[in-house]
Amino acid sequence: MRPHGTKQELETRRMRAVALLERGMGVCDVARVVGVWPGSVSKWKQAYEQGGKEALRAKPHPGRKARMTGEQKKELLGLLAQGPRAHGYKTELWTLQRVADVIQKHYRVAYHPSQVWRILREQEWSCQKPERRARERDEEAVARWRCEDWPRIKKRPTARPHARFRG
Repeated sequence: MRPHGTKQELETRRMRAVALLERGMGVCDVARVVGVWPGSVSKWKQAYEQGGKEALRAKPHPGRKARMTGEQKKELLGLLAQGPRAHGYKTELWTLQRVADVIQKHYRVAYHPSQVWRILREQEWSCQKPERRARERDEEAVARWRCEDWPRIKKRPTARPHARFRG
């Protein structure tokens, strides 16, 4: 598991541990002062002996670089806030494919729709489904029906005066 802290903070901790070792402190004492396991201090000591301070420096994050920068992702949210109609779609519904198309058009980066979902989640967007309602729906008629007709139609529990309870 990766320790807590930024790359710079972790590098500083390793350098501090090696400096304490050079002053003559033991591995267990350095581990206690720095707040790590003695095995970590031993690894750092060995790396320092073999490669010097360069061996303790923070390494670049492994893996492929992101195709969109953080700035572009934030900019994308502004584009999405304009709504799908502003981007030429007939309905006000964002789908992953539509978002992928907008990314392709504006940033010339192709994403599969399943990966677009990761970008949106990263930006704290959530999946929301529009309510399904008929276009012809009359809200006033529905409210009137709920107040007048539904109470009359609804079944009520019947009182059974001679029902016996068993204990």
